[in-house]
Amino acid sequence: MKELFGIMLAALLTDNFVLSKFMGICPFLGVSKKASSSLGMGVAVTFVMVCAAIVTYPIYYLILIPLNITYLRTIAFILIIALFVQLVEIALKKLMPPLYNTLGVYLPLITTNCAVLGLTILNIDNELSFIQSVVNALFSGLGFMAVLLIFSGVRSKVETADVPETFKGVPATLIAAAILSLSFLGFSGLGN
Repeated sequence: MKELFGIMLAALLTDNFVLSKFMGICPFLGVSKKASSSLGMGVAVTFVMVCAAIVTYPIYYLILIPLNITYLRTIAFILIIALFVQLVEIALKKLMPPLYNTLGVYLPLITTNCAVLGLTILNIDNELSFIQSVVNALFSGLGFMAVLLIFSGVRSKVETADVPETFKGVPATLIAAAILSLSFLGFSGLGN
């Protein structure tokens, strides 16, 4: 149980995919303008991460290793991720058209989101058990969502702040992202 708690804390704070590993930056910067789109993207990415972890683990250990074709894991994992992204896309288009339209091009880009692929590969490389992999996926997704939501709040403040003309727009956004990343660096001592 202590080990699972460590995985949870690391995935949420110290090893956060966006702010520590710098994976998933595209949706982080593209979707975080509004809290509603941040929440929608966070839920979608969390769902895909968990489903991908649940499916890639047995495929790797029960198919790729016994057949000695582990070199195909990246391709196999991307195909699995793409399947779940398509499911999310179909569900959102049918059930929540406004959110589907808000997420736009960033929704299908979850397939190539390096945070999702990185999670599946890191679960294997770090030799996590099935339960540990699923817990890592869930809390990595929740960490991704938390960062998106926090940053959407920061961005709303930055956009209304009185900043020099040179820093308006993208420069102010990148500076705010850097400061947010530095704030998460303070959690690095929690694992010790």
